[in-house]
Amino acid sequence: MQIHILDNADQLGLEAARACEAALKEIIAEKGWARIALSTGASQFEFLKHFTRLDIQWDKVEMFHLDEYIALPEEHPASFRKYLKERFLAHVNIGQYWLVDGEGDVGETVRQLNEEIAKAPIDLALIGIGENAHIAFNDPPADFDKADPYHIVNLNETCKQQQVGEGWFATLEDVPKQAISMSVKQIMRSLRIISCVPRQAKARAIGMTLRSQLDPNCPATMLKSHSNWQLYLDKDSASEIYVPV
Repeated sequence: MQIHILDNADQLGLEAARACEAALKEIIAEKGWARIALSTGASQFEFLKHFTRLDIQWDKVEMFHLDEYIALPEEHPASFRKYLKERFLAHVNIGQYWLVDGEGDVGETVRQLNEEIAKAPIDLALIGIGENAHIAFNDPPADFDKADPYHIVNLNETCKQQQVGEGWFATLEDVPKQAISMSVKQIMRSLRIISCVPRQAKARAIGMTLRSQLDPNCPATMLKSHSNWQLYLDKDSASEIYVPV
């Protein structure tokens, strides 16, 4: 585990993006192709802004994303498909991508995603950490043993409150009760993991993650067991582990 603490969210996003650029150049030089997994949400705004501007052979990159609400139309402001199309795919000439579609036949969607992602390892995964320390939509208590790459999960109240607090939904009742999520085991199969976690709202989750032993009630603790995990914080999100000099 490597922890990087930057002054603010924009600097965090830039430094993490540069680390991803270096990693992808190395991976593409070695393999000719790279597979990535992307997080969404407010915590990824600055990272994606910088990431999409860097010198990367995007036509040699295949992208998966982590999760999507069930039965939420793509036109809804909270749709992660909409988010990625506007904030990522519109800015890069990606080689191939797989979006999680929570509408229609959800079982068939999960089956197809599981089939595609199992074809080769994810080389680089961008994994955010939620206010309740979830990774993807694996809310506490997370199922650390679920073997399927993608599965259907129930969202807990803290997770739904975060979505309201970030402005994606007007009320708790508006937040879908379920989502399709990449499983913890699939996240941990990634060869490299980088987590961008800015802002004060995440300070408690970061403190819990770094202080706790492996615990399904703090799903992000699983990331500490990965052999190549880098955590990018700003001074606000690091406030429970870091005191400025």
